[in-house]
Amino acid sequence: MDIFLSILIPFLGTTLGSACVFLMRKSFGIQLQRALTGFASGVMVAASIFSLLVPAIEQSDAYGKWSFVPAVVGFWIGILFLLLLDEIIPHLHLNSTEPEGARSSLKNTTMLLLAVTLHNIPEGMAVGVVCAGYLTGSVEISAAGMMALSIGIAIQNVPEGAIISMNLVPTGMRKPHAFACGMISGIVEPIGAAVTLLAAGVVTSFLPYLLSFAAGAMLYVVVEELIPEMSEGKHSNIGVISFALGFTVMMALDVALG
Repeated sequence: MDIFLSILIPFLGTTLGSACVFLMRKSFGIQLQRALTGFASGVMVAASIFSLLVPAIEQSDAYGKWSFVPAVVGFWIGILFLLLLDEIIPHLHLNSTEPEGARSSLKNTTMLLLAVTLHNIPEGMAVGVVCAGYLTGSVEISAAGMMALSIGIAIQNVPEGAIISMNLVPTGMRKPHAFACGMISGIVEPIGAAVTLLAAGVVTSFLPYLLSFAAGAMLYVVVEELIPEMSEGKHSNIGVISFALGFTVMMALDVALG
């Protein structure tokens, strides 16, 4: 039951955020978007460090002074994997007019959803690999720690879902359709978590590599997408403050519950 809830909770966060489209009349202002994006960035960075990289290193104690090797190798594989997806999947970042990835004739709204989907892949993988670590009886990953990661990702998924659904309405999309698109953008997380959980269950000896792989993938998204979005334009301090808030919230969850 704990595994099922851990996989489902982040998706519920996205769904809850997407439902804001029914409660608000106007799209978020640029300052609020920066704040929400900064908060999401802080959560993801803290989750990458405390929920993924630290356990990966702790599980490699047998390597002695080389215990950092699995974390470094997995981290770089995660970075390169997201770099590859970034190059081959056509997508459009929020507040951008220049599509990225392979050339495509897809609509801007579709490419915006693909950008969010790309963002959500490493989050789903992170939940899946932590669940796998819990199932293997790893002393570094407890049920509470697993739940802390899921709750932290769900918290940052709420504003993310809201931003997506609210920004689709000005394009002419009806609110129920915008809500559905926002919700569907998060479905990749439970799917990715389940696939990663199954794969990690087969190759448990590679768990430190998989933990750091998820960390690298998440940090790629933060640095390549979220930080530029929270820092663009004038008066970007709100993004930095929100980043710090998100980081401390996720750190506190991981330490208190882990």
